[in-house]
Amino acid sequence: MYSDRNKFRKEQSKLSAKSEQNSIYGIRAVSEAILAGKELNKVIIQRGVSNPLMQGLVTLLNTHKIPFQYIPQQSGIFNTNKNHQGVIAHISPVTYFRLDDVIPQLYEEGKVPFILVLDRITDVRNFGAIARSAYCAGVNTLVIPDIGGALVTDDAIKTSAGALNHISVCREKNMKSTMELLNQSGITTIACTEKGAQPIFALDLKIPIAIVLGNEETGISADVIKKCSYLAKIPMEFGVQSLNVSVAAGIACYEVTRQRMLDLK
Repeated sequence: MYSDRNKFRKEQSKLSAKSEQNSIYGIRAVSEAILAGKELNKVIIQRGVSNPLMQGLVTLLNTHKIPFQYIPQQSGIFNTNKNHQGVIAHISPVTYFRLDDVIPQLYEEGKVPFILVLDRITDVRNFGAIARSAYCAGVNTLVIPDIGGALVTDDAIKTSAGALNHISVCREKNMKSTMELLNQSGITTIACTEKGAQPIFALDLKIPIAIVLGNEETGISADVIKKCSYLAKIPMEFGVQSLNVSVAAGIACYEVTRQRMLDLK
């Protein structure tokens, strides 16, 4: 029992050290990181802290479109020996891309766009597993929201078996506008949902497509699903209502691969 407790404490210490290593503390330090072009996953600001330096940082965050969130001091997030001054930034291990840059590049390279849109997938393990399947199946890019979904972290990269180091990830502020961009770019958007009227296997997936997968609990949001060209389901039997989202992603991705490989023969 004593040994197990010591082991737990060591693991917690490692996690804490890892978190601090991937974080930046303090208003000036975070501002300098932004100006230096560092990729930040998210910035946390202590609610109630207001001064000219903080106002300047918020302006900088808005200008560079970096997501930030106000958190009360009571949350415990700011319980650290670091001089945080009410600001903690989490560094991203990868560089995020813009979808409006990626789409034209895919067409210019003569590729048939194959995009995976992840609408508020929150579980890091699911995110990593999806990225791994997507990369192996030939997905060109992943699209995620900047707030409300899992971001690319060291844990996500580990779960993806390194795939997130090799597949581009677009972090978008407005998912509704993102869907409109896809549709306007000649890309057929397909919601993979149990609400679909037809099986995904019945659709032509050899054309430019974006497959949309939703949150583990609530599925695809209403605003996003309304913008999809088709609602398609993965057929299931024996009363099972839904699949784990990473499993559904794997099935959908490899159906695209199957159809496109057959088209090459």
